[in-house]
Amino acid sequence: MTAPLPTAPPRLPRLLVLMGSGETAPTMTVPHRRVFERLDEATGGNVDAVLLDTPFGFQENVDDLAIKTAEYFSDAISRQVDIAGLPRTDHGDVVAIESAIARIRSADWLFAGPGSPTFVLRQWENTPVPNAIAEKLRTGGAVVFSSAAALTLGRKTIPVYEIYKSGFDPYWADGLDLLTAIGLPVVVIPHYDNKEGGHHDTSKCYLGERRLLMLEPELDDDVFILGIDEHTGVIIDLDTEIAEVVGKGGITLRKDARSTRIEAGEVVPLARLRNGPSGPVDVATPARLAPSVTSSDQAGSPTDASVPSLAADATRFETAFENALANRDADGAVAAILDLDSAIVSWSRDTLQGDDLDRARAALRSMIVRLGAAATGGVRNARDVLGPIVEAALAARVTARTEKAYAVSDAIRDNLAAAGIEVRDTETGVDWLIVG
Repeated sequence: MTAPLPTAPPRLPRLLVLMGSGETAPTMTVPHRRVFERLDEATGGNVDAVLLDTPFGFQENVDDLAIKTAEYFSDAISRQVDIAGLPRTDHGDVVAIESAIARIRSADWLFAGPGSPTFVLRQWENTPVPNAIAEKLRTGGAVVFSSAAALTLGRKTIPVYEIYKSGFDPYWADGLDLLTAIGLPVVVIPHYDNKEGGHHDTSKCYLGERRLLMLEPELDDDVFILGIDEHTGVIIDLDTEIAEVVGKGGITLRKDARSTRIEAGEVVPLARLRNGPSGPVDVATPARLAPSVTSSDQAGSPTDASVPSLAADATRFETAFENALANRDADGAVAAILDLDSAIVSWSRDTLQGDDLDRARAALRSMIVRLGAAATGGVRNARDVLGPIVEAALAARVTARTEKAYAVSDAIRDNLAAAGIEVRDTETGVDWLIVG
């Protein structure tokens, strides 16, 4: 009897996920989970996930940043993510570098995020890393790149640190150009809607509209811009040719200052992106990536005010705290404080918070101080606390009046008044209220 031939394992789906920011914030937990679940179908739930630490490899706390990012995926996504151990390639242990590259090649899911795009490009130059990424897009696997890492994938990139921090004149640097092969000859610009500058324009990844207008004419004729808002991503399924925008903002397809928007929640054919800003709007709802109506998916939608930012969470929990104090609800006030504390912990992993984190911490401290003051003065309704004592005194007053001991009756009333309790004789009986 001939033994049956072994069945080949299912091929990994080819997924490209680009994020504008918020890659380790509550906004992106649902998209991250969905990408892992797609890989579970082919791996039986044993997804080999690797975090590329090169984008922030120039920082002194590179190891801490890598661990913190891995902890996000463990805590928020319930997935183990290994650290590649490739902060840089221009110096270090050759064996360690080759081991890191081997991890990257074998990974089912590859993630890279914030840092410096030009540092990444220098470190990966003349290494197998770009080919390893391209291979996943050709044969199977998930490439999840955000912020600085997403900047590297296009034909050109913005030297963010050099222009915004060091004062270089605006210029394009060569990118990895890994997306032209999948029909996207683009420049990826994350942080597209950034507003950190306040009175000066920091949109378009801190370049600003004016400087982008200066640079746009220098792009090749076939190249256009793929702008991705903060806390927004696009999941591209290269097998089904479908793209889905997720998060709280949208993506922008731009060429020569002409733009077309695709908002979060829209699912479109990949051809819609490949056509750039000139293509027709054609919305699809394929079963493979269409969002299901579940509480977890709704929590990540752009219309849900409970998730978009730490500032919104802080406002919501401050309001709950105010209402609890007004209702003398000590448990409710404590719950609001604990909820805000949990929100701060969740959002603290986000690499782009501006001053939201400081404001939330200030709100938390204020709530704690106010709760302490309320505890000193008594969160419980003073009438509830004093009621039994006052009622007993009033009963004694009634007895005194019945027995015509008016001096005693008046003394009880005067003593209550001195304690801030006003006694009122009405047609229906005796009432009292706190006046002091």
